[in-house]
Amino acid sequence: MTGNYPGEKEHNFSGSRSLTLLLLVIVYTFNFIDRQIVGILAVPIKADLGLSDTQLGLMGGLAFALFYTGLGIPVAMLADRFSRTWIITGALVIWSGMTAACGLATNFWQLFLARLGVGVGEAGGVAPAYSLVSDLFPPGRRARALSIYSFGVPIGSALGIVFGGIIASLIDWRFAFFAVGIAGILLAPIFRLAVHEPPRGGFDSPHEHRAPPGLPVIISTLVGKPSFWLISLGASCSSMMGYGLFFWLPSFFVRSYGLTLLDASLFFGAILLVGGLAGIWAGGWLGDRFGQVRRVRYITIPALAFLLTIPFYLLGILSSSLLLTFFVLLVPTALGLAWLGPVISAIQHLVRPDMRATASAVFLFINNLIGIGIGTWAIGALSDLLQLRFGEDSLRYSILAGTLFYVLAAALFFAGARWLERDWED
Repeated sequence: MTGNYPGEKEHNFSGSRSLTLLLLVIVYTFNFIDRQIVGILAVPIKADLGLSDTQLGLMGGLAFALFYTGLGIPVAMLADRFSRTWIITGALVIWSGMTAACGLATNFWQLFLARLGVGVGEAGGVAPAYSLVSDLFPPGRRARALSIYSFGVPIGSALGIVFGGIIASLIDWRFAFFAVGIAGILLAPIFRLAVHEPPRGGFDSPHEHRAPPGLPVIISTLVGKPSFWLISLGASCSSMMGYGLFFWLPSFFVRSYGLTLLDASLFFGAILLVGGLAGIWAGGWLGDRFGQVRRVRYITIPALAFLLTIPFYLLGILSSSLLLTFFVLLVPTALGLAWLGPVISAIQHLVRPDMRATASAVFLFINNLIGIGIGTWAIGALSDLLQLRFGEDSLRYSILAGTLFYVLAAALFFAGARWLERDWED
């Protein structure tokens, strides 16, 4: 077992492990509420501020991704040296405060800058949490634990969309930003008081105690692991479609099916919650079940899931029946999120425990800069280009074109499988 780092205490986690994981899920849920609420609020924001789909895509994607990805690595390096719980607590306060600030915007640039601030805060939320979860659970349970942590993605996205739709319909889109921002700030002291640091690498093979390495050493380690880069690029391609869908599907339901903002939020929220939870749990279970037998299955199973999404999206998005669309889209929503547990678990095993937060941040830098920064914008920009031909249905065909990102993601994962066994750290 490695020694502790500044700010850590020896602690028996057998009784508090579940509580710690629960609170991490709640914080991650707020992370995605604040990240995705803008998707459902895009409809009233566009009308109120007079924005184009391209501007909405930049505000919802690139504005968030710029600082979220850029600051993630230096913050994660601190998390490999100091208290991860303090870093997550501070991040929660910052991103929640900037979410509330979004409600004060009166033009595109003010909203763009506020979303930059949300990205600044969320830069400290995820990579340190990956490291914490990996130190709370042994390798044979790690994919499932990281899948449970990743429940924050569909729960937070669904709550953000549903809550945002309800508040925007009954009160005002600005109040929705105020409410979720203040709630996150109130959560921060509860999280800090209840969560303690686990010993780093306590469930892994013993490593010689040493000071945490600097970024050049970590990058040098990762450079020698082709699987890391292929997995990161594959996850990025999947995120281009995933984040793009999270942002644009509510607007698609309003434009192509004539739903009200409230109905669209409830409709898409249900798809995300049911499909997302089922897919993430299944991915984590399959990863632990089959990845322990053969490690490449941590990434080949998600690759197959990506390919299976294509026919379901074609059927669901092109259908004229709203009921059929609902049930069909549950399947690719599940398949498209099944990668989270097994892939994130694989990333943790490509480096030593004292490098995990920083390696995760490098992974997130690639994944989110491409996935959030380009995916949301690309679908919006393509929708603008197709509007003259397809009118209100332009988003329908823009979304369908985005499924090609899943094909590329699967190809990169299969390529990464060739190197995974060699690159694995026991």
